[in-house]
Amino acid sequence: MSKIIKTEEEYEAALEKAYSLIQKDLILGSKQADELELLTLLIEHYEESNYAILPPSPLEAIKFRLEQLDKTPTELSKIFGARSRQSEILNGKRKLSLNMIRKLHEVLNIPAESLIGAY
Repeated sequence: MSKIIKTEEEYEAALEKAYSLIQKDLILGSKQADELELLTLLIEHYEESNYAILPPSPLEAIKFRLEQLDKTPTELSKIFGARSRQSEILNGKRKLSLNMIRKLHEVLNIPAESLIGAY
């Protein structure tokens, strides 16, 4: 297969072909190894176009990071200085300010890009 994947059926066929090639002991630079490399690029292109993963909302990013660090939402009160802000932010009633974004980035190491999105 050496054409752009346009349908789900072509995608499934490409996955099957790639899987069968992966099972072989391919020699780098061989025709089959080159075919696998091209197939992988075509599969990646199709997946990026059809199965894009959207970035999390700022609220999801904060909750996820707290969970990763095994911290409770009340930890945000220490960062923001007020318990009411923590509750308002997590409930979507208050938007993050630039200062809050900076603090979340510095203290919890959440990428700023994840915090500036719309929600």
